[in-house]
Amino acid sequence: MSELIAGSNLEKVIKSGEFAVTGELGPPKSADGEFIRHHGELLRNHVDAFNITDNQTAIVRTSSIACGAILVQMGLEPVVQMTTRDRNRIAIQGDILGASALGVKNLLCLAGDHVKFGNEPGAKNVFDIDSMQLIRAVKNMRDENKFIGGDELEHPFTMFIGAVANPFADPFEYRVDRLEKKIEAGADFIQTQCVFDLDRFKEWMKRVVDRGLHERCAIMAGFTPVKSLGAARYMKNNVAGITIPDSLIERLKGAEDKKAEGIKICVESIQECREIEGVAGVHIMAVAWEEKVPEIVEKAGLYPRPKL
Repeated sequence: MSELIAGSNLEKVIKSGEFAVTGELGPPKSADGEFIRHHGELLRNHVDAFNITDNQTAIVRTSSIACGAILVQMGLEPVVQMTTRDRNRIAIQGDILGASALGVKNLLCLAGDHVKFGNEPGAKNVFDIDSMQLIRAVKNMRDENKFIGGDELEHPFTMFIGAVANPFADPFEYRVDRLEKKIEAGADFIQTQCVFDLDRFKEWMKRVVDRGLHERCAIMAGFTPVKSLGAARYMKNNVAGITIPDSLIERLKGAEDKKAEGIKICVESIQECREIEGVAGVHIMAVAWEEKVPEIVEKAGLYPRPKL
């Protein structure tokens, strides 16, 4: 295992060469801490870390840092999401320090959805810095011991830095260029958009491998089990940056038990993904269907998880 940066479990799994598994956990639209504890127990031993969303789709929810702290108290490991949509650089850096002080060792840096998609359309998008600048800022805090403004931190700080990538957005030719910029900014691991179109993902990964980017940063492919034909059609027609092949729609259409078929498709896709050169792990985003993650992990042959 190469030298550890933050010493998180996720980092250890990736650097040991094991195929990593993370699961997404969306905080509730309430202050119900029991919701987080329940889902934490549900996925315990089936994922290497829990990815906690930060007011996803611009909808107000319990903070990702607070939910991450609850998981740390339970002996579980969070990947705390941090968006640039809701905070300026002062608040972002303060929150990152606070998260670290509470035991968080993994951070996923992203811009966040525009407020027009959420439940507070009158809110103001902040975007004082963009996602690329956020990655660079966290890296400088960690490696140079400096804040964006140039002041020095009073104590060393560590964090395993994550970012997102979308192999399915257009123009496709620039997707790997953008990934490389995030790696150069400081990303240690990448979580991709949901993979339904495996042919396009394989082409993207081929370009990643051709540039040797998989050796500089761990690539984790995102997967979402589809609950229904309607959900698949909605994502295909309405969600930007997601590509769903017609063959998948037809397969769901012909299935008697569409939920079971959705799980089967997800499991088969993960198994196929494991064979793609350069993929270091998977991130399972079972939105409002978290109880299915253990079943998916077991059927995909990814259980038990390594103890490092």
